[in-house]
Amino acid sequence: MNRRELLKTAAVLPLAQAALSQTAFAQGAAYPNRNITMIVPFPAGGQADLAARPVALALERILGKPVIVDNRAGGAGGSVGNAQAARAEPDGYTLLMTLSSLAVLPEADRLFDRPVAYEVSQFAPIARVLADPTLLAVPASAPWKTPQDFVDDAKQRPGQIPYGSSGPYGTLHVAMEMFAASAGIKLLHVPFRGAGPALTALLSGTVQAVASAPGTLKQQVADGKMRVLANWGAERVASFPDLPTFKELGYKDVEFYIWAGLFAQRALPAPIMTRLREAMAEAVKAPEVVKTFETAGSPVAYLDAPEFSKFVADDSARLIAAVKKIGKVE
Repeated sequence: MNRRELLKTAAVLPLAQAALSQTAFAQGAAYPNRNITMIVPFPAGGQADLAARPVALALERILGKPVIVDNRAGGAGGSVGNAQAARAEPDGYTLLMTLSSLAVLPEADRLFDRPVAYEVSQFAPIARVLADPTLLAVPASAPWKTPQDFVDDAKQRPGQIPYGSSGPYGTLHVAMEMFAASAGIKLLHVPFRGAGPALTALLSGTVQAVASAPGTLKQQVADGKMRVLANWGAERVASFPDLPTFKELGYKDVEFYIWAGLFAQRALPAPIMTRLREAMAEAVKAPEVVKTFETAGSPVAYLDAPEFSKFVADDSARLIAAVKKIGKVE
């Protein structure tokens, strides 16, 4: 390049940068100008759905456009809905409210030599909404009053006590298999299309145990329909203060959390990401959101994008290690 061409390029560069800056500003200022879809990759009644609905209503008020919750419960522990969100246009009009199984499911695909439906790297975390330890629930009519009662019975009847999950290698499946491996017991896995159907199956007697978040169990326990036996968290939870942790009971490696968070596509333009982060920071403080979550026994556990990204990376590493330890189970 000669001196004249170099000078021309130097003169044009600031104009190009200004144009890009104006385009980016315009993207953020114009967003949103139509309806937003929030994919929930599970049926109604589970933790992701609990997180999505009040947040969607708050975002609708803040952003000024409808935010439509779309339960795309195609099975596979949430993999179908996650994959659909990963393939969507990165324009801020298709968001994903999903669970900690987000990182587990691609690893399960690799474990079984299946095509990987999506990769976590396709997503950009926006905000964490909820984060609760999983609880072990059984029907109120079940004979087990303690986890030891449950373990003793399972050892007498290997593979005969059925438990429900949200699908293979979903959050509820991994939690139960983590406990079973540590206790040295064999249970019968009955996968459903989400936590909601799994809880319905527990109430009907189709299955005898479920691992689920406090927010989806509290009312059923209060109504005398379910009993909780133990808590997968490192500490006891405020909504069930008398419930022991598995760690307290001697199961040192049994720790599992079911969190819900909002994601977009990795290529989402920065101005739209900023707008969504600001909107989520406001949404989780909305009185109706706070009240809904606290009533369910699952208080807001907000993290903004940078902190949430680190949290996802750390939690995913622990869960992937757990899946590899569990190995191939059906």
